[in-house]
Amino acid sequence: MQIRCIIQLMIDSLMLLIILAVLLLVAGYFVMTYNRLQSLRNGADATLSQIKVAMKKRLDTIEQLVDSIESYAHFERQTLEKITGMRSGLQEAGAQELGRVEKESRGVLGNIRLVAESYPDLKTSQATINSMNAIRELEDEIARHRYTYNNIVQEFNTMRDTFPSRWIAASMPRLDYLSFEEDELRRAGYYTGEETEPSRPKVEWK
Repeated sequence: MQIRCIIQLMIDSLMLLIILAVLLLVAGYFVMTYNRLQSLRNGADATLSQIKVAMKKRLDTIEQLVDSIESYAHFERQTLEKITGMRSGLQEAGAQELGRVEKESRGVLGNIRLVAESYPDLKTSQATINSMNAIRELEDEIARHRYTYNNIVQEFNTMRDTFPSRWIAASMPRLDYLSFEEDELRRAGYYTGEETEPSRPKVEWK
């Protein structure tokens, strides 16, 4: 009788240990998954901030180019106001809004390049060359950060959409990809620059 009681006690203890182990594993998975999701969100926010800084620097450089080109061509006041508006709105902009800023800033930059092509002295100016090179470097930096950001977003959204991690991420909204549509279409060979060319500000030649 005593032996039977001892065996039953051992079984009960083993079951309790198993239950505790399962609970610990579930709790550990919950903590690890939650921390990973938070880490991804923080990483996305930090990378997006780096993109905003690079985009602001590019807008600053574009504005300097517009100022330097004023002696060759007169831009509408709306152009400078647009640059100022894009720059001031960067801080609070989300991924989708940054895509719009990218499209508009490329439109302004495209017009500047058009002006530079029309004036050999301006095109070969060291100041213009340096500014254009700085813009290219900033665009490369933006592209690198965007690649990192979108990879983070992909992992976060995948965890949010798949079981069992989606239960833990139920209260967390999806993250938006940072997509610059024209760049993607151009890389894929579908964009020629004629169908959906960004609208460019008007310019009056002097």
